[in-house]
Amino acid sequence: MVFLAAIVTSACGGAKPDAGAEGTGLRVALLTPGPISDKAWNGGAYAGLERIRDSLSAKISHIQVKTPADFEENFRQYAAAGYSFVIGHGFEFQDAAARVAGEYPNTVFVTTGGETVRPNVAALSFAFDEPSYLAGMAAALASKTGVIAGIGGTELPPVKTSFAAYTAGAQFVRPDIRIIVTYVGNWDDMSAGREQALALARRGADVIFQNADAAGLGVFQAARDTKGLLVIGSNSNQNAVAPGLTLGSVVIDIPHAFLLVAREIASKSFAPRVIRLGTANDVVRWEPADVLATQIPAAAMARIDSVRGAMRAGTFTMPGAP
Repeated sequence: MVFLAAIVTSACGGAKPDAGAEGTGLRVALLTPGPISDKAWNGGAYAGLERIRDSLSAKISHIQVKTPADFEENFRQYAAAGYSFVIGHGFEFQDAAARVAGEYPNTVFVTTGGETVRPNVAALSFAFDEPSYLAGMAAALASKTGVIAGIGGTELPPVKTSFAAYTAGAQFVRPDIRIIVTYVGNWDDMSAGREQALALARRGADVIFQNADAAGLGVFQAARDTKGLLVIGSNSNQNAVAPGLTLGSVVIDIPHAFLLVAREIASKSFAPRVIRLGTANDVVRWEPADVLATQIPAAAMARIDSVRGAMRAGTFTMPGAP
């Protein structure tokens, strides 16, 4: 009863657990660690769930979970209910997927992050560091104070890796740039994200790369309240969240990635592995906003485009962060 009530609650928040015809017979569930209203990581995942529903006539369900105990419990309950594909949206879901998978061999579990693979477990690995490097170049070139920053939700390895790449990209074009990285401590507190951004602005930061989901929306609010403060979005294209104040977004095309896996499962061709997706196949990308061209000269834009071209061609080697 608790599980069913949770699904109903999720549906009231925008999920459609009964949507889709039986079509392929695919039943897909999504577990997110935060609200799908964040216009970023979780919102992109729910858009991916809808893409599967619309493309494969699948039946879908979504639930927001909070703790590792919830991860495992809801993995089990979806698998026991006959769902063929269950997605744990985040690096933090991989241990729970590994523990549950052996009991439900007919369900495929996929985590977005991590390296855990089992006969019915796969991990999506996004080369988020590549567009983060480009974002660092853009931030350093646009900064007037010589200080830029990053705000993360919590210190998960993929987030730390993206900030390391952001640092490397910034110092590649401007060796004397100062970079400050801080963490909110959660992914939901918009007010804390705003206050942290304002504190960084007082320390001189005039460009902030946020990777904090719903908490990151507070960074955009801080930019609206602070003259000269610019933001870089993450996970989804957030260029329209604060028009004129957003330099660009480090984007993961989560819907495309989810659909690739769902098609494998629907066609019975799924193979457990770490599925690596990056700039070369356009799943992750740097999407500059129009305002960037007003902040840096054409020669600097061309320099960013040159590095992006090398990434797409597979000829770029990511340097270690200084």
